[in-house]
Amino acid sequence: MYSWIWRKLPFGLAGKITGSLLLAAATVALLWYVVFPWAEPLVTPFDDVQVTQEDSGVPGNEPGPVGDEPAGDEHDIQYDTDQNNTPPPSPDE
Repeated sequence: MYSWIWRKLPFGLAGKITGSLLLAAATVALLWYVVFPWAEPLVTPFDDVQVTQEDSGVPGNEPGPVGDEPAGDEHDIQYDTDQNNTPPPSPDE
């Protein structure tokens, strides 16, 4: 199909390159302004995502709803992440 289009474009190599660029631009414009706006309502249910979390898992916050999580979750961080008490290394080291 592309070779047929290339053969049918007029005006030698310069005309074929210009015609190819114009055809590509027209195709992109048709998709951008006609096809995508038409298809947007069809894909909106897949794009409407809401992420909520009642329990942030951060110590000190108000507890959220209690689920089936076992006590001593293996993902709990056992140290304070709010501040770094380690001084930065000196340039001499």
